[in-house]
Amino acid sequence: MIANNIFKAIGDFCTDVLFAPYNSIRSMDNWWAQNTVSWIFIVITFIAFFYWIGEIRKYKKAGNE
Repeated sequence: MIANNIFKAIGDFCTDVLFAPYNSIRSMDNWWAQNTVSWIFIVITFIAFFYWIGEIRKYKKAGNE
């Protein structure tokens, strides 16, 4: 019974607190405002990817294959 309440509490926290900003974004009528969050995540992913590739190149260049 306690385990069921813990998982229900986690589910309620995720739906009511963590995803609340996404529910407000979803109800907007402006397409550009809705997709701003997605574009921000895409830019962060590309920056992290190119940083990671640069670190791999530095590691290989130092002779640590």
